[in-house]
Amino acid sequence: MPNDQLNLTFAALADPTRRSILSRLAEGEATVNELAVPFSVSLPAISRHLKVLERAGLIVRSREAQWRPSRLQADPLDEAVEWIESRKRTWEARMDRLDAHLRRNGDQDE
Repeated sequence: MPNDQLNLTFAALADPTRRSILSRLAEGEATVNELAVPFSVSLPAISRHLKVLERAGLIVRSREAQWRPSRLQADPLDEAVEWIESRKRTWEARMDRLDAHLRRNGDQDE
């Protein structure tokens, strides 16, 4: 995954409102009005959040007459999870080596 895309994904996920919007869109597509219901912010503020999510590739917006429903696009999330899991595997391997080293040295000190 190019770093630019990863940066956009994590920047979009950094905001709790945007994470909530993504959670809602995981249930199915929704309009700006529907997405705004649980929040005490203006419709333009929700639209700005949607633009950030769209720029990060996390949502797709379509046109149906006067409606512009949004839907989740999970590919960038999958790529971010893959990146995180790769880092996790690296650190787990390091911790396993450290644990083995400490056990060996602990046995030698006795």
